[in-house]
Amino acid sequence: MSKPVIDYSIYLLTDDTCLKGRHLLTCVEQALQGGVTLVQYRSKYKDGGPMYTEAVALKALCDKYNVPLIINDRVDLAMAVGAAGVHLGQDDLPCAVARKLMGEDYVIGVSAHNPAEAVQAVADGADYLGCGAVFGTTSKAGVAELGLTNLRAIRQAVRVPIVGIGGINASNYAQVRATGANGAAIISGILAADDITAEVAKLKL
Repeated sequence: MSKPVIDYSIYLLTDDTCLKGRHLLTCVEQALQGGVTLVQYRSKYKDGGPMYTEAVALKALCDKYNVPLIINDRVDLAMAVGAAGVHLGQDDLPCAVARKLMGEDYVIGVSAHNPAEAVQAVADGADYLGCGAVFGTTSKAGVAELGLTNLRAIRQAVRVPIVGIGGINASNYAQVRATGANGAAIISGILAADDITAEVAKLKL
C-alpha cells in the first residue's frame, strides 16, 4: 500500500439526516455517478459494529468507481476497512499520534478554522485540511462562520491541499474554488437534492 493521490475537488461528506428517507449507499452511488471525487464517511450516532458494516459496504462501492474513502474521526475503523485515510477534528486524536499509528501510507486530514490551526496541523503531519464553516453550517453546532476571506488566508498560509466546508452547494461552489481551495466538502448540498447525480454534475468547473 502507498499513499493515494487524491482529487479533492468534489468531496462528499455523508450525513444520515440529509437522506430524506433514502438509503445511504443508494445516495452515495448516485453521487459517485455524478462525479464525486472523494467520499468521507461520517456517522454521528451509530455504534462501532454497525459503522464497520456500513464502512465496508461504502469501501466496496467507492472501489467500484475508483474513488477514495476517508473515515471521519476513527483511525481504527479506517485501518480496519482499508480506507484511504482518516479526517480528524481539533478535538479528536491528535494528528501526530494518528500518524504514528497509521504510518505514512494513509492520508490524514485535519479540520482547521484559522491560519494558526492550519499551520500547526501541517506541522503535525496533516496531508490536507478541511476548513470551515465557510458559509455557516447546520450540521455541526457551535462552529463559527469562516468566510471566503479567511479561507483565502488559510490558502496563503499552507501549501497542502485545502477543502472548504460548511454551507457549500452548486450556487457558491465556484466562489470557494476561486479562493485557491482544492475543492469543497459538501453534505446537504448533494445528499438533500432530489436528483443527486444531476446536482453533483453542476459542481464540475
